[in-house]
Amino acid sequence: MTVNRNKPDLWKADVATSVDFYNNWFMMFAPKAFRETRIETTKQVEIALQLTSNLTDIRPETLKQNPSVLPMLRMATCPPIARDRLIGLANVSPNLVKSMEIENRVPPKMPHAQIIENLLKIGHIIECMADPDILVWKERGDKGSIEEVQRASTVIADRLCGSVADPIIRNAQEKRQLLAIKEWLEKRGYRQLNQNEADDFMSMPNGTFSFRFNVAVFLEGGKQINIPVDALIMPKNAKQGQIPVLIEAKSAGDFTNTNKRRKEEAIKIQQLRKTYGEKVAFNLFLCGYFDSGYLGYEAAEGIDWVWEHRIDDLVGFGL
Repeated sequence: MTVNRNKPDLWKADVATSVDFYNNWFMMFAPKAFRETRIETTKQVEIALQLTSNLTDIRPETLKQNPSVLPMLRMATCPPIARDRLIGLANVSPNLVKSMEIENRVPPKMPHAQIIENLLKIGHIIECMADPDILVWKERGDKGSIEEVQRASTVIADRLCGSVADPIIRNAQEKRQLLAIKEWLEKRGYRQLNQNEADDFMSMPNGTFSFRFNVAVFLEGGKQINIPVDALIMPKNAKQGQIPVLIEAKSAGDFTNTNKRRKEEAIKIQQLRKTYGEKVAFNLFLCGYFDSGYLGYEAAEGIDWVWEHRIDDLVGFGL
């Protein structure tokens, strides 16, 4: 069955409505999401400053035990240092820096001596480039007053949030989209899957749903990987062996990025079909800037979608 991919006559009007829907949400809720994240980030920056004696003593042992402070320390320099720029300036292992920032750990297989050597270099670069206009105590040779540290923490948090503004907004939007799906399903008698209730997505009981569920697929050569799916829903009237409805929540604040990311869904549906056959359906829950070019590309791949501004179209997936 198809819901929207075979109705190109509706696409233009839907795009316009979806853009308005997204913009209205952005104006009302994005500033709040950003402020809340900034408040939490400020607290984290204050902790990072405490751990490093307000950036006067950045010890390799401290960085090793608290790898998550590194992005904050990069924002405390003048100018703020991008991740790859730090790797080049300090002449350290890219794997070390990326592991610290993305996985919140040092590489487990890297020799201890090499880790300490690299972290010494990182600490030296950050201390040398510490922004004297923010960390005003550095030139005085002390650790700063409470007010000065709080002020510096706010500025650093602003820099850090500014550098990741898009992900902050995207995460807030995704939470809202999944909540909209949850409320829609629960009004129709569905319930959220309990933890460990299903061994895999094929064993979900009828009338249940789950968010951020890993679905196993097989690649060339038999290698197995997991594909994270935002929402899995087993219809109430599902037959034995029926594949759940798979939904990916997508939002976008401009048309450019959507066309860059559209291949991601195509790759997922190809991997899913190769593993589970042609009956598997991978659908999108869209809000924002998705133009006819994007929609046509997804439709050609056999991917269907529901617009958030017309959420009742989920019925078309057998729900």
